[in-house]
Amino acid sequence: MIDFSIEPEFKAKLDWMDKFVRDECETMDLLWPEMAANFDTSIKDARRHLKPLQDQVKAQGLWACHLGPNLGGPGYGQVKLALMNEIIGRSNWAPTIFGTAAPDTGNAEILAMFGTPEQKQKYLGPLMDGDIVSCFSMTEPQGGADPGEFTCKATLVKNDKGEDEWEIEGEKWFSSNAKLAAFLLVLAVTDPEAKLTERMSMFIVPTETPGINILRNVAIIGDLDPENGHHAHIHYDKVRVPYDHLLGEIGGGFKVAQARLGGGRIHHAMRTVGRCQRAFDMMLERAVSRRTRGRMLGDHQMVQSKLADSIIQLEQFRLLTLKTAWIIDEVEAGRMPHGAARNHIGMCKIAMPQLYKDVVGRALEIHGSLGISLDMPLANSYAGHWSLAFADGPTDAHKSQLARAYLKKAKPAEGMFPSEHIPTRYAAARARYPNARDDW
Repeated sequence: MIDFSIEPEFKAKLDWMDKFVRDECETMDLLWPEMAANFDTSIKDARRHLKPLQDQVKAQGLWACHLGPNLGGPGYGQVKLALMNEIIGRSNWAPTIFGTAAPDTGNAEILAMFGTPEQKQKYLGPLMDGDIVSCFSMTEPQGGADPGEFTCKATLVKNDKGEDEWEIEGEKWFSSNAKLAAFLLVLAVTDPEAKLTERMSMFIVPTETPGINILRNVAIIGDLDPENGHHAHIHYDKVRVPYDHLLGEIGGGFKVAQARLGGGRIHHAMRTVGRCQRAFDMMLERAVSRRTRGRMLGDHQMVQSKLADSIIQLEQFRLLTLKTAWIIDEVEAGRMPHGAARNHIGMCKIAMPQLYKDVVGRALEIHGSLGISLDMPLANSYAGHWSLAFADGPTDAHKSQLARAYLKKAKPAEGMFPSEHIPTRYAAARARYPNARDDW
């Protein structure tokens, strides 16, 4: 039986989180609103303000809750994490304050799952403490997110001492926060002749390593400087890293990446519920605060229609996200097979940007000119739905994958007509019960 219930003790933690995010995290959004400011450890005044807030979160036992106990986290499970992320999603700074900011969350997970003790000590520890940030460097300019088109390669070579090293050569695209990161996780081809799932390996590359050339920091919607964004186009020019900077096994990069991306997609979905709920709250407040044509906005049927559509759409997505989280928990508990959540994670990924666009867009419309101004958070927030459409893989690719998964389960009709063809079924029913209509 699907069960989303929680105990009173955890409800108390959610209540604490809700007040804390509204009072403290949203205040940081106002004080440091710059794009990616929450990842920039060089903003000293923000970091001074941040640390005491993170200490409060840790004292509540709510730090880095995306990690299970086997990975060094508190182990709340995905259903509880979904309820927590609904609250965290209200604020740009909240993920950093709670130790759950992407891409660091996914990078921490795969370091915890696949890292050696030495790698965990050197990279995972500082990342978990919030002292550094990281970057996931996977997509490429000529191939996007299609691993079959990746050409950035890593080759085993010898250094001057005769020791094995990896030499990385090629370009990566949209490597978020590379300019702020202490290290990059780089997916590179190690055997171009192997089958796709065994063709690549994952590497830990410290950002001070010679040969990492950021060709350009690409800006997106919301960035103020078109030449100083936060998504790097990088050329790895014969970048050398020690042999032990391989993360996982040789040829295991696809497996490592998939472990990271699945978690990232569901966590994005969880936080999207919170962001859209905040926009809906603004919509409700506006509807009972502003008058037009002699009536409150909320008395007009068009506004009521937007509210009703948002209520239903948000509730549908919230339930889909919670069910997906429940399935993941069931897999972790061994009650469902590995991979059972894959299709539902894909559903969340597909539905997420549309929900975001619709709910935030309606809130913006109801606020009128104020909505498109930067006096409200809605305009910048609305732009975010395009990022969600491409984050962790383009939505269209997930639609195709989801459809193929269900097509594999489908069986063709045995005869000329569909299996639900009424004349055919009626004939079969009469043959089975020839006397059924004798008294008609």
